Amino acid sequence: MTPRRAMPACALAAVLAAAGLAAPAASQEITLWSHWAAEQPKRQFIEEAIRRFEAAHPGVTVRATWYEKNALYAALRTALRAGQGPDVFYAEPDQVEYVQNGFLLDLSQGIDWANVEPWAREIWTHGGRPYGLPLEAWTVELYVNTRLLSELGWPMPANLQFTHGQLLEIVRKARERNIVPISAGVGDRPFPGAFLTHETLLMRLGRVDYGRLLKGEIRWDDPRVVESLRAVRALVEARAFPPGVATLQLGQSHVYFHTNPGTVFFPMGSWYTSRAFNPPDQGGQPADFPLGILRMPAPENAACPKCRTIAVGGSYVINAGTRHPDTAKAFLNAFTTPEMGALWLQNVMVQTGIKADVGMVTGPRAGYFRDLAAANEGSEYFFGIPLQILQGRARDTFTQVVNTAFISGQVTVEEVVRQMNAAMGAR
Repeated sequence: MTPRRAMPACALAAVLAAAGLAAPAASQEITLWSHWAAEQPKRQFIEEAIRRFEAAHPGVTVRATWYEKNALYAALRTALRAGQGPDVFYAEPDQVEYVQNGFLLDLSQGIDWANVEPWAREIWTHGGRPYGLPLEAWTVELYVNTRLLSELGWPMPANLQFTHGQLLEIVRKARERNIVPISAGVGDRPFPGAFLTHETLLMRLGRVDYGRLLKGEIRWDDPRVVESLRAVRALVEARAFPPGVATLQLGQSHVYFHTNPGTVFFPMGSWYTSRAFNPPDQGGQPADFPLGILRMPAPENAACPKCRTIAVGGSYVINAGTRHPDTAKAFLNAFTTPEMGALWLQNVMVQTGIKADVGMVTGPRAGYFRDLAAANEGSEYFFGIPLQILQGRARDTFTQVVNTAFISGQVTVEEVVRQMNAAMGAR
């Protein structure tokens, strides 16, 4: 008996077309590697986006693998260098090495950029071409345990902003009662320890001169810069931060703030919610936690007390080596609708680079987002944290010195100035 040969796909399609029938959609799988393994609101949002995308694209499956950030970056380094890796993966705008090494697909075409904030697209643009979809945007906030603050004799300020002098007084009062004043953890992150410092510099200098400082056009021994560093150093000397701040990890610093031992303040990106709104047994804050939101403290003689940083964080990019570029772009486009932007705000409670109507946020967390909006009202934004602007030696020095050594009391103001001037090539 002669074996029956399979009909070629093109012949099958022709037969079906002649009969007035549609050819069955070819099955296709795209892979996604993403951070946010332990950040349930964000993971649930992405999983919902996947369900909607698969329903709208029969025959297409998105296979997601979830990581914590450092493990993801390690896996990507190995896979991308070997010419492999997922079709779509998580990245952040400061990872310019992905662009420099040709690992990312140009997204100039095929993405609905009309529904993306222009400033968010700009942060992912290199050589005039965008390479990442800026899903997560965030501001630097000062989260507050309002109960502890009140017990120390301080109400929430009417303008939602303490001065540096007031913050220092609260820090000293807290220490008198054996309360750690400010939670922070930099053991596994290169930026949270610099929040207070760079926001102080931004407000003291104003947006233009702060940008010049990060470009190396203003020296770190400028009197305004030294004055700002001394304001932060005074907090360090008053023991504002945990004794193990240099080794405390980011996730631990969240719990340190809202659960054990409990601190008065927590300078953190507005993606605080991605961990804090998990169930308490998964590291989230207690259901009755008295959370407040303030602007970061204003330094004396601030040129711009309402200035604050807004940054693009978690984004998705496409592997330049993908075999399914059009499908991968279609998947990214699933996020670029006002409906999905509103769903992000509703579920994640952090800003986004996707255009969305804040007024659409409802439900039990709507009050949080109103508080966040109040703290941001009237702000003058500077786009990008220092690590998204500095490069090379300057970036490495900022990470090691300002982010870690400075707030842990290992270096003085003078040493910060000397090392940053040297790293920036100041003359």
